[in-house]
Amino acid sequence: MVIHRNEMKSETREKMRGGEGTIAFTYLVDCENEKNIRMLAELTLPPGASIGKHNHDSETEYFLIQSGSGVVNDNGTDIPVKSGDAIITGNGASHSITNTGSAPLVLHAVIVTY
Repeated sequence: MVIHRNEMKSETREKMRGGEGTIAFTYLVDCENEKNIRMLAELTLPPGASIGKHNHDSETEYFLIQSGSGVVNDNGTDIPVKSGDAIITGNGASHSITNTGSAPLVLHAVIVTY
């Protein structure tokens, strides 16, 4: 199966999970019929935008930073991140992410359920 970019669903979310600003989503795959994958999307956070702190129970979320920079709160610890970094959050752990840079922070988010 091939999914062309112009066929992918997009949306925006305001103040996601209690964060700041507007996050743009492009769903790379419609995961409704995919086994054990709840989400596979590209997220774009403009400068100053954030996704608020939240837990991942019975699933793991992977953030793969494509471009930009920011800070991830990884289960209570703030860690700077940039292009090429991967963040893994699961087994009840929590995270949040903030774009602290001057350019958009673009990441791929994958949520795998178990």
